[in-house]
Amino acid sequence: MRRLWIAALLAPVLALAVPAVALAAPSVHGEQTAPVSARTLQFGMHGSAVRKLQRRLAALKYYPGAIDGSFSTNTLEAVWAFQEVQRLPGEDFVSSAMQRALNHPRAPRVLDAAAGPNRIEVNIGIEVLVLYKHNHVQLISHVSSGGGYYYCSPRGGCGVAITPTGNYRTRSFFPGWLAVPLGFMYNSVFFIGTAFAIHGDSDVPLAPVSHGCIRIPMDIAAFFHTLVKIPGEPVIIRR
Repeated sequence: MRRLWIAALLAPVLALAVPAVALAAPSVHGEQTAPVSARTLQFGMHGSAVRKLQRRLAALKYYPGAIDGSFSTNTLEAVWAFQEVQRLPGEDFVSSAMQRALNHPRAPRVLDAAAGPNRIEVNIGIEVLVLYKHNHVQLISHVSSGGGYYYCSPRGGCGVAITPTGNYRTRSFFPGWLAVPLGFMYNSVFFIGTAFAIHGDSDVPLAPVSHGCIRIPMDIAAFFHTLVKIPGEPVIIRR
């Protein structure tokens, strides 16, 4: 699913800012244990069943955007993240298998608990980012990492689009849109010099397609940098 943000390339997307407290608790008390409707839900739908899905995803620390009953791109990206953690096929709808998993979900696999109670873990094997605070999951996001293809930069030099694995730390933050030789990056949180970052992008598909950075959805990129320590937050990347 590709979103066109042409106008956004000309100015910071201030309207996307979301308070971090929205991630701390579900919107309605008790919704975190409510089963999701058996009705098939898919991208583009509206209604109370979609709202219940959004509340359930938010309670599990996936970010579906506003709890407004609209199965928009933001909600779809949260659905993808949930499907990835549950090892379900990436689909634009809620299958019966996903409905069952929503009621009995598995937690994301911990990559390196020894790295610290506050950390960012990126599992590029399933294309998921997990943010931990005090060893508790605060946010789970779908990502798109290095696509493994060969590319050449307009400014010279060629390479393979690979996201490096290892243990790193956040180094710096660049707000708004940053123009680089290979495109544009939004609200970039760098973890290797000024070359590799966790950043927002208008295209965060199911497939790994980046040049090596970790792409996150635009709605999450609007506030992600406010949830992490910069510099110094551990960044763990594994396959």
